[in-house]
Amino acid sequence: MVDFLNALVALANYVLIPAISYGSQLALGALGITLIYGILRFSNFAHGDTMAFGGMTVVLTTWWLQSMGVSIAPLPTALLAIPVGIIATALLLLGTDRGIYKFYRKQKAAPIILVMASLGVMFIMNGLVRFIIGPNDQTFADGARFIFTAGDFKRVTGLAEGLALRGSQVITVVTTIILVAAMFWFLNKTRTGKSMRAFSDNEDLALLSGINPERVVTIVWILVAVLTTVGGTLYGLDKSYKPLIFFQLLLPMFASAIVGGFGNPLGAIAGGFVIAFSEVSVTYAFKKVVTYVVPESWAPDHLVQLLSTDYKFAVSFGILILVLLFRPTGIFKGQSV
Repeated sequence: MVDFLNALVALANYVLIPAISYGSQLALGALGITLIYGILRFSNFAHGDTMAFGGMTVVLTTWWLQSMGVSIAPLPTALLAIPVGIIATALLLLGTDRGIYKFYRKQKAAPIILVMASLGVMFIMNGLVRFIIGPNDQTFADGARFIFTAGDFKRVTGLAEGLALRGSQVITVVTTIILVAAMFWFLNKTRTGKSMRAFSDNEDLALLSGINPERVVTIVWILVAVLTTVGGTLYGLDKSYKPLIFFQLLLPMFASAIVGGFGNPLGAIAGGFVIAFSEVSVTYAFKKVVTYVVPESWAPDHLVQLLSTDYKFAVSFGILILVLLFRPTGIFKGQSV
């Protein structure tokens, strides 16, 4: 029985908790992607670098607050900087829309034209962020690092395996729950949210109903600014902030949105957790867990790992291909892609 509990603790420590935290971050990113696709009708390839920009603004503001001696310990000071990041990112997105995307909307350009424009925006944003903050890992987390450590857990339970719970993981999950709940309330209960859904369902009918399309577009970009800034900050607090990593996260986020159902907000959230659990579980070495649950003579002498962690993003790509081949509408039947 003790060995079984040790196996469960090891599984929770290295698979379940990291996957839940990572899935929350992917869900926020995928929700932003699906909002843009569902309402503005194009796939925004600059989404990852928008997260990088929002995260960068939070990092810079956090450094300034820390230099001023501002702290909300045991919570990270970055939480105070998030509103500044949201405002800066919203201004960037609205400026980009007015300067680039609005022209193509007026021309009734095909979605692929907007996709290509977003690729150009992606490269510009990527270069801008790296020029401002540099290409390397940046440390900005402070406050209490752990809710409890592996050593504390071992002392309390008497088990051989320890379970560590970081404050950033708890903040990530709690913030995601609050933000997603607020987003669904806004979309389903407010007049503005209902007008956005109507615009998404039938643009021509929405225009005949008196809905202002530019107001809808503005609200979409503001919501995306909130999601990307919070998502980028949470990822940076939980792991590390590095501009290039958000470009790499673009594939898992798009995979999450497509797996759940492109254009379906609920599907984007579910897809985020599907991708996260798949990536973490496929690349985790289960040797320790298996050793606890099988007889000693059967204990493996290899890692019991399906794929190296170097191939983590290949898992997302593989799942994406399978979904596009066999269920292009996704789990919750979004729009076929």
